[in-house]
Amino acid sequence: MLIVFFDIRGIVRHEFVPEGQTVNAKFYCNVLRHLREDIRRKRPELWCAGNWLLHDDNAPSHRALVTREFLAHKGIITLPHPPCSPDLAPCDFYLCPKMKLQLKGRCFDRVEEIQRESQNVLGMLREQDFQHAFQQWQRRWDQCVAAQGTILKGMLPKLKSSKYILVYRSSLGTF
Repeated sequence: MLIVFFDIRGIVRHEFVPEGQTVNAKFYCNVLRHLREDIRRKRPELWCAGNWLLHDDNAPSHRALVTREFLAHKGIITLPHPPCSPDLAPCDFYLCPKMKLQLKGRCFDRVEEIQRESQNVLGMLREQDFQHAFQQWQRRWDQCVAAQGTILKGMLPKLKSSKYILVYRSSLGTF
């Protein structure tokens, strides 16, 4: 499994989950610790201003009490994600399809080969690709709100504002 955090400028952090490791709340909090450090190093302007939000899906490890306490203690603001809404998750409509398109139909003998090729695909993505993904994301949220999705109304800050850059987490299954 691959965990990827990205923003409108590109990949902020990616890491592979060790074979046999369950992504539970304790593991996810450790991943978030590493993410915070990477944001501090790679996006210092966001770190200093505190102008970033975390958007992830509703996986149990993301919603566990331990994780919510960690996020609150570290002052990490999260953007809610409606249940059963992969059409509103950039990884589901953007990143995973790009990865799968590049890796589809290929045979790998070792996990390390899959990891290397996955890193190659991530390395090929350009800043314009991520900007396009966030533009699509904005349109999808706007459409959902226009359709009067009562759960969504008022939950989303204006994404066009330069005040916020969103970091997103993705999990890609094995190929």
